[in-house]
Amino acid sequence: MLAQTLSDRLVTRPTHRVGAKGRVMRGWLAAVIGLVVLVAVATWSAPRLIGQVAPPIRVGILHSESGPLAISEKSLIHAEVLALEEINAAGGLLGRKLAWVIADGRSDPRVFAREARRLIETEKVSVIFGCGTSSARRTVRPVIEEEDHLLFFPVAHEGLEQSPNIIYTGAAPNQQIIPTLKWAYDKLKARKFFLVGTDSIYSHGLNAIVTDLIKSLEAEVAGEEYLFWNSVDGVDGVVAKIQQARPDVVICSLLGDSNPPFFQRLRAAGIRPEQCPVISYPLTEDELREFAAADVVGDYLTVSYAQTIKTPENLEFVRKYQARFGQDRTTGDSIDAAYNSVRLWAQAVAEAESERPGQVRRFLGRQSLNAPEGVISVDAATHHTWRPSFVGRIRPDKLVDLVWTSEVPIRPDPFPPSRSRAEWQAFVDGLYQAWGGNWINPRH
Repeated sequence: MLAQTLSDRLVTRPTHRVGAKGRVMRGWLAAVIGLVVLVAVATWSAPRLIGQVAPPIRVGILHSESGPLAISEKSLIHAEVLALEEINAAGGLLGRKLAWVIADGRSDPRVFAREARRLIETEKVSVIFGCGTSSARRTVRPVIEEEDHLLFFPVAHEGLEQSPNIIYTGAAPNQQIIPTLKWAYDKLKARKFFLVGTDSIYSHGLNAIVTDLIKSLEAEVAGEEYLFWNSVDGVDGVVAKIQQARPDVVICSLLGDSNPPFFQRLRAAGIRPEQCPVISYPLTEDELREFAAADVVGDYLTVSYAQTIKTPENLEFVRKYQARFGQDRTTGDSIDAAYNSVRLWAQAVAEAESERPGQVRRFLGRQSLNAPEGVISVDAATHHTWRPSFVGRIRPDKLVDLVWTSEVPIRPDPFPPSRSRAEWQAFVDGLYQAWGGNWINPRH
């Protein structure tokens, strides 16, 4: 009986207590089993995960590969591709390669806007490097802002604009044309200036700034004429007016295909740099490849970069560019700015640890780099870049000798103080309305 009683206790009494502890034990057992399953799944799938390649970061390139502006914009594509290829060769960004989609704006601002939207919505790009004119940039801007996206614009421009969604790596007027005009006043003793431009927001905005400065110097605007960028019909008439006005200097802001015939006909009319030099704002050494040397030698470019700069960084940049695209190729201001645009963006992506435009924008205002022309940086307040200024005189080989330099980067000021910001905005809005909601004169 005693043995039976002990046996009963060993069998039945613990069974009564398992109700409390058993559930705990079963819970622990389930957790252990779950962990074992997870480890097994992870072990099974790890080789497959390791073997997978992360999707590339997609990048948009939007410039004119056709039309009258292709003369200036094709090389910008090359510069951006070079920078992207270098990043991929160094391992990519965030452990991912970069893939780029190139879209042709066809020298038409409306096409630029459509292509920008396609790049964002269909191609799913994380950034757009693009536009070669202010007309295109201003037409694209509403798309970029509506999509809360990011555009890098690498070309010298008229200012009078800033946007949280655009990084302006091309020079503003206070970084190029304004110091150059002061240099012409002091060194060339110029007192009469003739302004020639494209009938667009770019030239009208630039010439308004230049006119204000000329008046402040008590100098004279001897004439102001505009051509459409796809037309040479009015060139002879403009040259005749320059002959009649006899200015000391011509300030030229012509875009695209209008430039070579304009310079050629100036020479044919006997207007030479010894008596009346031309100072060109948008032209760079790259575009000069399309000119006859005799038509431009002795005239001046106002730039923030030149191929003839002797810094180690520039010598290496020129070497890489020519090795990739041809030993006969010339770099230039906009090419340099396009190349720098990709590098600045890549730095911000790495710091943000994200390619998303909103995340990247938070870090762009703190980016700088040792560029071919010297140290440049993004101005956090305006999203324009600090850049140096140079005046270059065109040589027979169609490169430039630097005859003046700012020596230090100049802080960008997109709204020059000769007028209030409200007055500048009213000026810009007036042109837009007069042209029927366009940034170029559509009547041509």
